[in-house]
Amino acid sequence: MGKQIALLRGINVGGRNKVPMAGLRAALTDRGFGGVATYVASGNVVFDDPGTPPEKTAEAVEAAVEEEFGVRVGAVVRTRDEIAAVVAANPLPEGAAEPARFLAVFLSGPAPADAWFRTADPAAYAPDRYEIGDRVVYVWCPGGLGRSKLAADFSGRKLAVTATARNWNTVLKLLELADG
Repeated sequence: MGKQIALLRGINVGGRNKVPMAGLRAALTDRGFGGVATYVASGNVVFDDPGTPPEKTAEAVEAAVEEEFGVRVGAVVRTRDEIAAVVAANPLPEGAAEPARFLAVFLSGPAPADAWFRTADPAAYAPDRYEIGDRVVYVWCPGGLGRSKLAADFSGRKLAVTATARNWNTVLKLLELADG
């Protein structure tokens, strides 16, 4: 059986949108999800593929979180194979060598044509770099994420799609959990 991975946006950040991982696992299990496992407290959930398209699964996960915890957050869901494709397609291998400074910003749909990062001058963010992939933006901040204008812009800008970032270590761990 395949796996799906839910990436919840903005939970357990700065004391807001508190969702305990044990409670999240129980809430999803109670709603029929099988093999539910979480990774760290930032809303990473791996579970058996329920046989629904990831977009429909995201809606079910969002509804479960809102019903159970009173927290309204977005979720991006990918299949195990889609996460593997993100890893395989990485256009910034130098970023992967510094996984704590390298992000995958997962988008719930294709990046809109007028998205700020499609029209921005990438040189304005140097030495930080980004590349747009298939419903993902790869973001490498060699000077660190905390001082990066690029990382801040990806976390603070509104898009026409749900977006949530994970560092490369987390992406690789989620793939490992989906495989294991």
